[in-house]
Amino acid sequence: MNIRYLLPVSAALWMLGCAAPAPAPPPDTREADIKAVKDTEAAWVRDVATKDVEKFASYYADDASVLMPGTPIVNGKQAIKDALKPMLADPNFALTFQTNKADAAKSGDMVYTQGTYSMTMSDPKSSKPVTDKGKYVTVFKKQADGSWKAVADMINSDGPAPAPAK
Repeated sequence: MNIRYLLPVSAALWMLGCAAPAPAPPPDTREADIKAVKDTEAAWVRDVATKDVEKFASYYADDASVLMPGTPIVNGKQAIKDALKPMLADPNFALTFQTNKADAAKSGDMVYTQGTYSMTMSDPKSSKPVTDKGKYVTVFKKQADGSWKAVADMINSDGPAPAPAK
């Protein structure tokens, strides 16, 4: 065998032997992430019943957005608290929600849930309780401390759509 072929082949084999192995893929935590978010939502429902604005808002990230029918987008935790205060002060206010679908990003940092809700509030004209039922989508993001916080929360009523503005 000619030496001029042996040297490049030997160098190539040596380089292949020294190459670092490919890193192992990160573990798939999707099932655990979905369970953690479902547990978070269950605690959220329990805390909503206390009508404590701080507890209610604690499930939102500082930069969260809330999208409710007939209102502009509410951005940021403080603005969310301000929007929640009158709702929670309503003596007829009650809210329950339950997830019927959830999916997690393979990256382990995002989960979304969708489900149904029932919300009771006082009718502004009669002060009698009125119940609205609908559906929601909430996007959760894993925080640096490992907790899950809502970063986008949207509800959509099953009731009649408001009449268009004239």
